[in-house]
Amino acid sequence: MIQVRDLAASYSERGSKKIIFEALSFDIASGVPLSVIGPSGCGKTTLLYLLSGLKKPEKGEILFRGEPLNGHRREIALVLQHYGLLPWKTVFQNASLGLRIRGYSKKEAREVVFPILQELGIDHLLDRFPNQLSGGEKQRVAIARALALRPSLLLLDEPFSSLDAFTRENLQTLILSICQQRKLSLVHVTHSIEEAVFLGEKALVMNEGGYELLSINGLSVDERDSKYRKSQLFHQYCNLLREQLKR
Repeated sequence: MIQVRDLAASYSERGSKKIIFEALSFDIASGVPLSVIGPSGCGKTTLLYLLSGLKKPEKGEILFRGEPLNGHRREIALVLQHYGLLPWKTVFQNASLGLRIRGYSKKEAREVVFPILQELGIDHLLDRFPNQLSGGEKQRVAIARALALRPSLLLLDEPFSSLDAFTRENLQTLILSICQQRKLSLVHVTHSIEEAVFLGEKALVMNEGGYELLSINGLSVDERDSKYRKSQLFHQYCNLLREQLKR
């Protein structure tokens, strides 16, 4: 589904050019969840914006389903770290925002959005505003808004970093289940080694020494549960990523 070829990104600081990453190349097959992990400043979020088509690469190219990615595509949905909810709109209005922008009537949007809110367990919060929601509820609304657009690729930027451990693990399991049911491809950015291993079958490890694409999970979604988190295999993959990040 995704082919990245010789990608480069940089920024300017006090008149000088600072390289974020360069010569970044990797392939991800359809349906294979990818975790992107690395220290702050290594370019994880920049890469996510490039994959979304919202940012143009300085060098190299990204192919999405065999075609150059030149600008945002409808099949790609991005969920931001801080939710991106409009405080003056209700849960339903936020979740249906993308559909309304695309010309859906309120009734048409409700027919799409309400089943998704049910699936995410927040259909009882339809008329609440963001300041009346917990962090986990806000994240579910942001995910609902993305799913309403029926994407084939879901991009998540550190989606669970501000949540408590219990909520974070529940949402991780829910995301995997949704991606499996909807046959969604997933790319998610994280600082957490454990989260990277639990959510990804592949991990793109980015650091100052370069990058490495690793296979970290051969288990089905049904096998990734609380027992897996405690298993020797899980900790082996965590140690593999930990050692790679030290390089």
